[in-house]
Amino acid sequence: MSTTETYTKSGAAPRTEEVKTRGTVQQEPPMKAEPQREHEWLQKLVGEWTFEGEMTMQPGKPPEKFTGTESVRSIGDLWILIDEQSEFAGGSESMIIELGYDPQKKRFVGTFIASMMTHLWLYDGSLDAAGKVLTLNTEGPNMAAEGKLAKFTDVMEIKSGDRRVLTSHIQGDDGKWQKIMTIHFRRTK
Repeated sequence: MSTTETYTKSGAAPRTEEVKTRGTVQQEPPMKAEPQREHEWLQKLVGEWTFEGEMTMQPGKPPEKFTGTESVRSIGDLWILIDEQSEFAGGSESMIIELGYDPQKKRFVGTFIASMMTHLWLYDGSLDAAGKVLTLNTEGPNMAAEGKLAKFTDVMEIKSGDRRVLTSHIQGDDGKWQKIMTIHFRRTK
């Protein structure tokens, strides 16, 4: 049996009531999740990075080159936050990516936003068996067909502790995947 104090609106003294509970008490799961190997993989990205990349903005046109910096910080042992600033011929942009791993779904999850668009990208992905390549699937604005969405994959590959590569692919109307961006990252800290 447990005791509960009940207060009335009039401000009268509290009444004490006994409340009977039936069966066994169910405990809530702990709020503190333990990091898994997938969370540890994400922590490899934490640090300061510079990058050089190229992106095909429109089919049939030459790729545009860009450079930038990236700061990746840990949010506890379970999440990372990527803050990226890039410079290219047409200007500059800022991007934020949040990534984590959901053990119940057995999937990597995250979001991506960029200063030049209003679309919130939702990531869902997996790590390869060797633990080197993270493939993130998402859906976003189709650069070749205004007003339409397309399927994308962002593939992060760790080459060494100080080098990694990201490639982005878009799925065309014919179902074929085409690489649209490659970024080479180098750790500075």
